[in-house]
Order: sequence, then structure tokens, then C-alpha cells
Amino acid sequence: MPQLAPLKIDAATKERLRILFIAKHAKWDGGLHPDDGNHALYHVETREILKSLGLDLMLADSFDVLFEKPEVDFVFPLLNRAGFFNSEMLGPLLCTRHGIPFLGASPILRGLSDDKHLAKRAAVVAGVPTADWTIYRRGAPIDPAACPQAERYVIKPNASSASWGVHDATDWAGVKSAIDEIHADKHDAIVEPFLVGSDVEVPVITIGDPVIMPHMIFEQADPSHLRTYYEKRDLVDRTNKYSLDAFDDPELTEVINDYTRKLWGEYRPFDYGRFEFRVNRETREVHFIEVNLNCNLWSEKVYGRSAVLAGWTQAELIETILADSLRRNGLMG
Repeated sequence: MPQLAPLKIDAATKERLRILFIAKHAKWDGGLHPDDGNHALYHVETREILKSLGLDLMLADSFDVLFEKPEVDFVFPLLNRAGFFNSEMLGPLLCTRHGIPFLGASPILRGLSDDKHLAKRAAVVAGVPTADWTIYRRGAPIDPAACPQAERYVIKPNASSASWGVHDATDWAGVKSAIDEIHADKHDAIVEPFLVGSDVEVPVITIGDPVIMPHMIFEQADPSHLRTYYEKRDLVDRTNKYSLDAFDDPELTEVINDYTRKLWGEYRPFDYGRFEFRVNRETREVHFIEVNLNCNLWSEKVYGRSAVLAGWTQAELIETILADSLRRNGLMG
């Protein structure tokens, strides 16, 4: 990452603007949430940082606040999974309906990034390697002939986050059972071969143009282990399974940076997004997995740990992302 000074929001802008912070746990004051685990801690941390910046802040924990136009100038949305199919698009759509600028990306770009099938199509067009896959949309025929050939499969909701609803299987019967379960939860299913390796995470922020921050890797003790939602949310013990570390392979870093630059043009303009690749250190193979716009910014996850490597505090990370979005939306010089 080039040496960049974090951005600041000037005092006049703070005094002039009222900002709506909308997150499922925007009003939470407890510890781990029984269902969402550390996601609640993340929302609380972000709320307190926004308060510490001296912003005129309004809090909401559901989209109800946007059904009628609220008296705000800008929306900082972290409410992505709202309990229904394609809910990640609702916040941006409601803001667009009212003409209120918001952090992140437009509704159509949010949809593109959250649809793993479409994101993989974009990767193919960009010349970035990705594993073979098949999409089984809910209500469409489930054709076994369309399934790629593999010894082991990963099956997951096509718009899942934090590995919610992930399954694995070694034959078509297991794949079909997982598809049926995902469809019963009213989601589309994507099926692809399981790739042995660890996930390298590439956080990207926009400071005028996209900037690649230091890479992180979820280094797995067992590269064949399938990480689960419960592990990612700290709801079960993941000790000795994997760790989040700085990625220290210069050769592969350059390869991954090149792939990331090829990909991000599909999603501009966006304020921040995490590009994810599966890396096999033994074979040196790199495959695109997915991209997450408006992803987790928590200090204990990829963005926060990467910011530390860049020499930034968590508050500087949040303020920089917000400041550039305000600039992009014409709310700050």
C-alpha cells in the first residue's frame, strides 16, 4: 500500500450534515449476540467511532426508518442481511428513491457483487481464474448434468455472507440435498469444486481511485477444512483451526494485485470492498472466490487488521472511507 495520509472530515461538514447510521445492532449494548455473534460488537464499535468523530448522528436498526424520507443528509448503512432474499439491495434502493447519498455502491452494483454467480462471470470476462461452477436458481430445473465434476463440492447460498448456509458433499446425492435445503430457505444455490488452500483477502478502499490495502490471509492449519458461519462469528471454538495473518508472499501478492485491478472496474464507483482469492501455497494456484462490497470493517477482521499494517487506527480507517464517500457525493470539498 502506498504511504497515504488518512482523510479527515472538516468541522464545517460535521456541523452541517446529519448522518443516519443504520445497522442491525446499531442500538446494541451487550456482548456477543446469540445468533450474530461478533457482528454485534462490530456494529457497536463503528457506532462509537462515528460518535467520537463528532458527527451529528441518527441511529436506526431496521429499514423502516427509510420507508418515509428521514431528515438526514447521508446514510452509513451496515444492514446487509435483513432476513429476506436480496435484502442487501433494499437500503441502497430506498436511499436512491429519496435522493439521499449513501456509503457503499449503487443498488445494481451491490446486487452484482452479492450474486456470486454474476461476480464469477465478471471474473471470467476479466481473465481472472475462478473455479468452475453452476448456479441453481430457486424454481428453475435442477439439472445434474450442469454440475461440474469434482471429488468434493462446496454448496452455498448464492448471496450468502460469512459462510452462512455453506455445505460440502462428495457426490450428487449430497449436492442435491444441500441444494434442496438452500432452496427451502428461499435462496438460490451455487455449486463449485472445493479448492484446497487458504483465503487471501484483499481490502480495497477508494481515495479518489481504488487503493489496495495490505493483504490478509486466513491461514488454515488444515487447508482442506471448510470454514463455517459459526467459526467466523466466534460462536464456536476455532482454536488451532485457522488464524488471520498478514500475507507475506511477494510473488503471489503481485499476482493477486493484478487480478484485483482487473476486477474492480466492474464495481466502480464503490467506497470499499473486499476481494477474496483461494490460494494453494504448494501449487501456487490462485482462484477468485468472491467480492464483498460494504463488507465487514470490524477492527478484529480483515479491514481493521489491514489498517494496522498500513499504520492507521480503526477510527482513521472509518473516517477515511466516510470522508471520500462524502467527497464523491458532493457533500464535502
